[in-house]
Amino acid sequence: MSISDKDDRRKYSRVIFTTKIEIHMLDESGQNVQFTAHSKNLSQKGVFVKTDKRPSLDTACRVNVYLSGGIDDLKLKIQGRIVRHTNTGFGVEFESMDVDTYTHLKTLVLYNIEGSD
Repeated sequence: MSISDKDDRRKYSRVIFTTKIEIHMLDESGQNVQFTAHSKNLSQKGVFVKTDKRPSLDTACRVNVYLSGGIDDLKLKIQGRIVRHTNTGFGVEFESMDVDTYTHLKTLVLYNIEGSD
């Protein structure tokens, strides 16, 4: 099976969605690291972060996804793990989030899938 075949079997739909992303993690020496980047795409299960940084694979992190455009700006706080690198950034698989964050994320992905037709 080729990599593209495997990617096509994703359980969750990805949408192209660019927004501010903040990453918080511990580096190899145990120091807190925080940086800001932008998303390339988003799903209910993860996000691709566009950046030149390459945190170690399997590193736990907190991802803050900033949503604007409504009456109030929202910050979705999600626990995740670095699962892949490319030459343009890295992928984070989401591991846990609260119910409100899950609801916002699900709505965001569904809205953007419908809007892409």
